[in-house]
Amino acid sequence: MEGGKPNLALVYQAVQALYHDPDPAGKERASVWLGELQRSMYAWEISDQLLQLKQDVESCYFAAQTMKMKIQTSFFELPPETHNALRDSLLTHIQNLKDLSPIIVTQLALAIADLALQMASWKGCVHTLIEKYNNDISSMPFLIEILTVLPEEVHSRSLRIGANRRTEIIEDLAYYSSTVVTLLTTCVEKTGNDEKMFIKVFRCLGSWFNLGVLDSNFMASNQLLMVLFQVLQRDETSTNLHEAASDCVCSALYAIENVDTNMALALQLFQGVLTLETAYHMAVAREDLDKVLNYCRIFTELCETFLETTVRSPGQGMGDLRTLELLLICAGHPQYEVVEISFNFWYRLGEHLYKINDAALHNIFRPYIQRLLHCLARHCQLDPDHEGIPEDTDDFGEFRMRVSDLVKDVIFLVGSMECFSQMYSTFTNELFGTRPGRSKFLLPLSLSLSFRENNPTLSEVLQQVVLLPESVHMAVRYTSIELVGEMSEVVDRNPRFLDPVLNYLMKGLREKPLASAAAKAIHNICSVCRDHMAQHFQGLLDIARSLDSFALSTEAAVGLLKGTALVLARLPLEKIAECLSDLCAVQVMALKKLLAEESPNGKSADPTVWLDRLAVIFRHTNPIVENGQTHPCQKVIQEIWPVLSETLNTHQADNRIVERCCRCLRFAVRCVGKGSASLLQPLVTQMVSVYQVYPHSCFLYLGSILVDEYGMEEGCRQGLLDMLQALCMPTFQLLEQQNGLRNHPDTVDDLFRLATRFVQRSPVTLLSSSIIVHIIQCAIAATSLDHRDANCSVMKFVRDLIHTGVANDHEEDFEVRKQLIGQAMEQHGQQLITQLMHSCCFCLPPYTLPDVAEVLWEVMVFDRPTFCRWLENALKGLPKETSGGAVTVTHKQLTDFHKQVTSAEECKQVCWAIREFTRLFR
Repeated sequence: MEGGKPNLALVYQAVQALYHDPDPAGKERASVWLGELQRSMYAWEISDQLLQLKQDVESCYFAAQTMKMKIQTSFFELPPETHNALRDSLLTHIQNLKDLSPIIVTQLALAIADLALQMASWKGCVHTLIEKYNNDISSMPFLIEILTVLPEEVHSRSLRIGANRRTEIIEDLAYYSSTVVTLLTTCVEKTGNDEKMFIKVFRCLGSWFNLGVLDSNFMASNQLLMVLFQVLQRDETSTNLHEAASDCVCSALYAIENVDTNMALALQLFQGVLTLETAYHMAVAREDLDKVLNYCRIFTELCETFLETTVRSPGQGMGDLRTLELLLICAGHPQYEVVEISFNFWYRLGEHLYKINDAALHNIFRPYIQRLLHCLARHCQLDPDHEGIPEDTDDFGEFRMRVSDLVKDVIFLVGSMECFSQMYSTFTNELFGTRPGRSKFLLPLSLSLSFRENNPTLSEVLQQVVLLPESVHMAVRYTSIELVGEMSEVVDRNPRFLDPVLNYLMKGLREKPLASAAAKAIHNICSVCRDHMAQHFQGLLDIARSLDSFALSTEAAVGLLKGTALVLARLPLEKIAECLSDLCAVQVMALKKLLAEESPNGKSADPTVWLDRLAVIFRHTNPIVENGQTHPCQKVIQEIWPVLSETLNTHQADNRIVERCCRCLRFAVRCVGKGSASLLQPLVTQMVSVYQVYPHSCFLYLGSILVDEYGMEEGCRQGLLDMLQALCMPTFQLLEQQNGLRNHPDTVDDLFRLATRFVQRSPVTLLSSSIIVHIIQCAIAATSLDHRDANCSVMKFVRDLIHTGVANDHEEDFEVRKQLIGQAMEQHGQQLITQLMHSCCFCLPPYTLPDVAEVLWEVMVFDRPTFCRWLENALKGLPKETSGGAVTVTHKQLTDFHKQVTSAEECKQVCWAIREFTRLFR
């Protein structure tokens, strides 16, 4: 912090401003200043002083939170000789502040737990804490809070204590776990019916169950288990206590997932949960939804835990099918949120039964799935008085989508046609008066069925649906249109239906509530029936020309154009150019009009709608063109280029619009491939010119497309290299700023996509250039970037670069490539390996490690002896101890890892080795 240590009065003033200043700007200034203080070395001392002063809740909360944050992220700042004093001071604070506020106690408990996990010299912390406080009933709440957060923090991502220390701690906690449970039991006995203490005890017990260190035989006969179920059986239990008890039972069930090794506890929990059915019915009768949801969570967790036992021995012992009955009782609850809790279990059951594929077993479970489907169908119904069409994006819409996904996964047990027939008969009964006045939205389930079977029922369904009167409920018409779209394969097999289906969908297209669904259905028909639809192209073109006269969502309009383009690509080659020109004309005219209009503020109106529509047309117009034939779309794209170029120039400062322009150009180039050669020179000139002023990363991406299309052409290579060099200069300036890599991940991603394309299409051109050194240096710096796409692009570039010197593809330039890669590795190899090892251990999340492994593998295949030396040097530079004095990595672990990697015979062995090794630093 500039200006040295701030005085306490100033800190107190800033905290007051943070919480009480009515001016948002004042709050923001205080927040920034306090954030800076928290990152400074002074934060330790100031927090300690604020906690001693105990002036008010706000200043104590800020101090406690700061202490926790400093211990989590900056523990290395403290010399080891201060650790004991810090521990004693925190314990004094938590005792003095225990009655001020529970949130302060939690923050201090977290600080103490995080200190204990990092401070290797504090042996048997659980034992010392219990010894110190267990006889003082007033200290019990904060002692239990510390014992609750301690197991939770063992796997905290904020603490990089490493696998060795974590294993040591878990063994230590397992050793003292029975002492903790005994303390909790005593606590319950001593405090009688103190609800707050019960909640704390259950939370603490759940935390130890979650860590998986409790002795299951000890727990099976423990008094606490009985208390848990008594609380859950009692009708008068409060909502908060009920939730704490439910969470604890769920944690216990999760902890015994390996039922065979925890038999005694598994039996107690199994029998205990089965006793809760009456309590569930009581909660339903009292309309207590919170409790109902808790019971359903417990029943679901029971089924999840005993899933394998149930499938292995259905109806016997702990494979008792009453567990499924409990879930089906919950599925019958009128609120759909209840049944939704159990979805994951039904997915898993379906997956297990599908893998086993045993007809006798399927017969046992089929009735349960049929009953589930019946309940789900009822939940998907709309209320009879519902007006209009249900939203897809609201909670009920999302629920129906999840139902649809679930049905797809369990339908094999019932048979899709049987299910469809049942749904359809219900549907038609409702339409044609069996149950008047109850139109319901009943077919989202049907939409999730696959119509692969050429079944006569489906043809009948299609015939009846397209004859539906317009007087039926709007929601039913909406569903019917969706259904017709899903049945496009039936139409493809029965082309006689095409005309009536299109007429039916056109009616829907003209009505505002149904237009988007009808457009989506037409898009589906076009995608599946491309050849049959060719005769209807003129009709599609007419729709496309007057697209904005229909009440379509943006997505539905683009979908219709996609369908039209797919059909266009099936027309005779000689007709495609003219038809494409007609299809693009509306969008091109609109862009020209926007460019001609001067808006009041001097800015042109937003062209993205038209650019997106052109992009989808280019993307999906992919006719089959024989070698030597001129691409039918070439002329159209050349005619459109000046408008796209002018649009790009007009909006060059607006990243969003430039991205859409580049996307449109990308699909235009992809559409005609080599046929876009005449655009190459003007396009590259414009890209480079705009990029110097506005470095939008989409230009780098578009550059990678050009390299992909033209990089193999001898006459284009130098021009593309000049483009790369011109784009690299502003890019490097951007990325070399402070935090440049972290602030511009899209630029990193697109730069290395471009460089990778060059490696793939013309490696010698790139490797012989002067720019390659700077690109490799940038790549090495960017290996530590924790951003999924950017990191993936960097690793792919480095991997592919080295691979060009490994893969002998019998091209004449192989020896040249090998020599050039050798020179690059000589110059950058050690730095690359050192940086990669550091990034894996300290910067990158585990999902990036397979990419790192591929790079190490390629370097090793290229030159194993030198790689062994580089890796050894890199490992020597890693820290061997944490700041808390715990051993991070032993000499044996280092040598074992070196041996595993350098003797690996395939890349996945390197990946496994890195995964295990980096756990030592997490």
